[in-house]
Amino acid sequence: MVDVIVLGAGAAGLHCAAFAASTGKRVVVLEHNDKPGKKIRISGGGRCNFTNREVAHRNMISQNPDFARSALHRYTPQDFIALIERYNIAWHEKKLGQLFCDESAQQIIDMLVHECTIAGVEIHYNAVIQRVSKNELFTVATSEGDLEALNVVVATGGLSIPSLGASNLGYRIATHFELPIIPTAPALVPLTFDRSYEARWKGLSGISADAIISVGDVAFRENLLFTHRGLSGPAILQISSYMPSNNTIVVDLLPDDNLQTLVEDLPGEKRHLTTILSQRLAQRIMDQWGDDMLHKPVNTTSKKQLEQSIHSLKNWTLTAHGNEGYAKAEVTKGGVSTACLSSKTMECIGIPGLFFIGEVVDITGWLGGYNFQWAWSSAYAAGTAIAER
Repeated sequence: MVDVIVLGAGAAGLHCAAFAASTGKRVVVLEHNDKPGKKIRISGGGRCNFTNREVAHRNMISQNPDFARSALHRYTPQDFIALIERYNIAWHEKKLGQLFCDESAQQIIDMLVHECTIAGVEIHYNAVIQRVSKNELFTVATSEGDLEALNVVVATGGLSIPSLGASNLGYRIATHFELPIIPTAPALVPLTFDRSYEARWKGLSGISADAIISVGDVAFRENLLFTHRGLSGPAILQISSYMPSNNTIVVDLLPDDNLQTLVEDLPGEKRHLTTILSQRLAQRIMDQWGDDMLHKPVNTTSKKQLEQSIHSLKNWTLTAHGNEGYAKAEVTKGGVSTACLSSKTMECIGIPGLFFIGEVVDITGWLGGYNFQWAWSSAYAAGTAIAER
């Protein structure tokens, strides 16, 4: 018997285990992969976008985004920065407050494992978890045999990137204990379109553009990237978490411009509109846009026609066929309902000793370090709650 069993040696699981063991409790982490933190290793292009300069509940998607307030307030980006600086891990800030390691994401993994080691945490790899049940104590049946514990922390992640070992284990455990689950879906994921779209736009694969992508009142401004199957890039990944039932988005390819800013001398401008726009957009986009007005001298085109051409570039309405699925999704939207968890401790209401943290919970962050911060904050909430018992 041990005090705590943590299921999953990812970001949330390792961070939680170190906190839980800090007061001398015996903590065991069970990981079905042969190494810890496989998702951390590939994140941020291998440099781990480990948090964002500013993180709040408004950066989270959930049936109840307010649930994240408590954990995010009690363990902030500054707290995690202080930890990595103790380990002399150099970092830098990119656009929109995103923080990355200067060198390698492996530094974050090594730090988390070392924190566990000095706290006395045992980490077991290649441990297949078969089921979790509870009588007086929790019993975790594994490929190594049964373990009993006073507390179980489910940090098994979501369904995204199955090639790294993602599974539905956390949801199966929640279902066993009759906990509500918000339906899951791929999030932060490239969008795909039908064959007619591919036939027209596949020649733009690899081209990017600064754009505002919107769905209703939600809008993100970052790069979009044309792919051979559809659209990707940060702006598309962000909006993918907010897709409506009709899968329709609006793209503004000229976020800073209108006819007046583009054409200062409207009566006398002899250049073609495509020549003017090529300073903002790749020529290949102009060539494939299919608007004859773009290729005529501005001073031979009516103002109404010019405004219509600009309007089409600022209000490009597209209906996605679907998305690239969990294989390419950075995170999973939905998960264990926050309604059955304590926002202060992440413990199940009515099932003392059972905790859910990280991606398995119905809290999904924006692109840019927000999901990692949710992992750190929810791990702290559960780990310190256990340590204080």
